[in-house]
Amino acid sequence: MDAIAQLQNYHLTEKLYEGSRTIVYRGLCKSDQRPVVIKFLKNEFPSFHELVQFGHQYSIAKDLNLPNIVKPLALVPCGRASALVMEDFGGCDLKQFLKVSLNQSGADLGSSSGDLPIRLGDRPEHLILFLQIALQVAEALEGLSHHRIIHRDIKPANILIHPQSHQVKLIDFSIAAALPLGAQSLQNAPLLEGTRAYLSPEQTGRMNSGVDCRSDFYAFGVTCYELLTGQLPFTATDPMKMVHGHLAKQPVPPHELCLPTLPRVLSDWVLKLMAKNTENRYQSAFGLKKDLQRCLYELKKTVASSPLS
Repeated sequence: MDAIAQLQNYHLTEKLYEGSRTIVYRGLCKSDQRPVVIKFLKNEFPSFHELVQFGHQYSIAKDLNLPNIVKPLALVPCGRASALVMEDFGGCDLKQFLKVSLNQSGADLGSSSGDLPIRLGDRPEHLILFLQIALQVAEALEGLSHHRIIHRDIKPANILIHPQSHQVKLIDFSIAAALPLGAQSLQNAPLLEGTRAYLSPEQTGRMNSGVDCRSDFYAFGVTCYELLTGQLPFTATDPMKMVHGHLAKQPVPPHELCLPTLPRVLSDWVLKLMAKNTENRYQSAFGLKKDLQRCLYELKKTVASSPLS
């Protein structure tokens, strides 16, 4: 891409990701040698909608000073579009991290319908890692709720983790939305924006319910389900059948897929996040975070008292 080659003040060192719409590189800012991650639109002739959405992720997140959010630094001209420059905290894709980490631990990775070849619900030590990751995501969601921002696309691909410190940060605010002052939810949100495998029932546009932070809780629940069991709660090649699963089907409880390791209380926690009706989910990120902290404390205590520890 000629536009990338012409980008001034940045030296690209490594391609991190290439999808159908974007390319992401790791690099350095030439002026101060600061490590950065730069995201480009792949389409050389982007549509007006693509340009607006790409710029939106910068404008909605640039003033967020949250430790669990990847901070955007600049939106710079690049060819017929822009490039999004972000902080580089040394994080990597959560799926790849887990695959490498569990391979090193000798875990049986098996197979996964959700393209996540791991099951963190099978071993106590993996459960501790899961809870440490989930707790940081919950803290990110709590910070976003304080700023009245709904991410609307929580999924493993939008969670980065530092391989050594295990610090976790959320990325990609391209379809995030800010609640207007005085509004409790988005009543006229665009339909079916987000990743269908993680889409909350109200985000499908087929329920008489607005979209608020509890929609992120649902997607977080699907993400946790996948991390724990190695599979998605609902799978279908037909997108509308996937939507039907979110609207009408009940998932197999995670503890039934990870017997006997996964505690029932943690399985119930995931299912509460994934309740079809928003009123039956957690009502605040603070509440779900407190339950996670309690689970982590109890699990660490159990592992420490085990004869094998």
